[in-house]
Amino acid sequence: MSDAIKSEQRSATVIIADDDRTIRAVLHQALARNGYEVRAVSTVAALWHLVEAGEGDLLITDVMFPDGDGLDVLPRIRQARPNMPVIVMSARNTLLTAVKATERGAFEYFPKPFDLVDVTGAVGRALATLNDTNATDSGNDTDQQQLDAEGALPLIGRSPAMQNVYRVIARLTATDLTAMIVGESGTGKELVARALHDFGKRKHGPFVAINMAAIPRELIESELFGHEKGAFTGASQRKSGRFEQARGGTLFLDEIGDMPIEAQTRLLRVLQEGEFTSVGGREAISADVRIVAATHRNLRQLVNQGLFREDLFYRLNVVPIRLPPLRERRDDIALLMRHFLSTAASEADLPQKTMTTDALNRLNDYRWPGNVRELENLARRLVALHADDSIDEWAVTAELSEGAETTAPIADLNALTPATSEGGLSFAVEKHLCDYFAAHGDDLPPAGLYGRILKEIERPLLSVTLAATRGNQIKAAGLLGLNRNTLRKKMKDHEIEADRSMGQSSGRP
Repeated sequence: MSDAIKSEQRSATVIIADDDRTIRAVLHQALARNGYEVRAVSTVAALWHLVEAGEGDLLITDVMFPDGDGLDVLPRIRQARPNMPVIVMSARNTLLTAVKATERGAFEYFPKPFDLVDVTGAVGRALATLNDTNATDSGNDTDQQQLDAEGALPLIGRSPAMQNVYRVIARLTATDLTAMIVGESGTGKELVARALHDFGKRKHGPFVAINMAAIPRELIESELFGHEKGAFTGASQRKSGRFEQARGGTLFLDEIGDMPIEAQTRLLRVLQEGEFTSVGGREAISADVRIVAATHRNLRQLVNQGLFREDLFYRLNVVPIRLPPLRERRDDIALLMRHFLSTAASEADLPQKTMTTDALNRLNDYRWPGNVRELENLARRLVALHADDSIDEWAVTAELSEGAETTAPIADLNALTPATSEGGLSFAVEKHLCDYFAAHGDDLPPAGLYGRILKEIERPLLSVTLAATRGNQIKAAGLLGLNRNTLRKKMKDHEIEADRSMGQSSGRP
């Protein structure tokens, strides 16, 4: 960076708009240390007064104010001060917030709590764009009615992992770039694809999905590109393919890793040339679609094995989006479960249900090999099979056992029978760790692995041991080889109540 730009940035004035005094103070100190002048306000009215007066070179604003919505004033700011970069921060951490901020011209969006280093870095980058005469006005025509429909949002979650997904989706709304969604089965890859379509440039066009793993190899080309009458035995009439059906919209290629190599070759040609011919046809048809692909497999590994074309991989992997498994976003489990319970009850015309704290703790203990799909199925079973309005831990445990996949969750230590050797437990832990590393593909997991895995295993170990000793903490401590005070501290850290593990309550086994 040139000295001129550095000097300009040091003398730049940053407006901080937030009704939280602590956040204003923290940002003020951080920005002042980086050489910026700072003006701080706590209301939309005061913010607009500064903007109208021509104050400030950059704005950092919250969304919720006592006298209005910070996002609602962004279009006015863009009109009055088109060259002022705006950074939006919000504790209302939904996909809708990220998309609104981006659509209304925000340079960057940060969910709260935020990292000061990230924010100050964004301030520097934003101010550096002031001299860029090619900077474009993000004046996308947003369908306000669609954006304001909170209940129509396809994705739910406020964990840091999901915030990263939201930010990528928001940044892609004004583009037609090809995206590759990678994630385990059941994580909601089609929902991400749908969000890219619903909030993107082609939202008024069709959204067409095709699952490569569900179509016989010999029919894939016909399904994708259509066929003419008489093209092959049984082709009694012309049929349009998914590319033609998705014209002007989005084509979602699910489980692209299961696509046969010969079909990959033809798909690559279509992506390169922007047109295709149907099976048995001669006339070229424009491939006017946005491509979003998804897979639960490691495509780089398939490339190395000669099972997936490397050139097609790079054509599809323009913008990679990693969708985290549910075990990496446990903060979202309660939010997701409330949504699924409410939806299932409404669909079945049954009373709404709530969950006890112990039931939610049990959900957090579980490993969720089936991810969000498994959680949704559990909610449907609980609504249909349990008459009580409040769902307790025992109901959750019973239904988890009933609907469990063949791979036992690492947290469910009761799945290990008395005959299981110590090696069996070791194998279960090792398999869990291998699955965890495999889920990250070629990348390594985030730092802090030891603490995360230890916490994941320790809580269910304490719970099961206390249950086995019927809540007798002295016996449990002896069995675990811990001091009783140490056990009590760990119970407090993990929010385990003594009577929760007693296993004695009327009407329960």
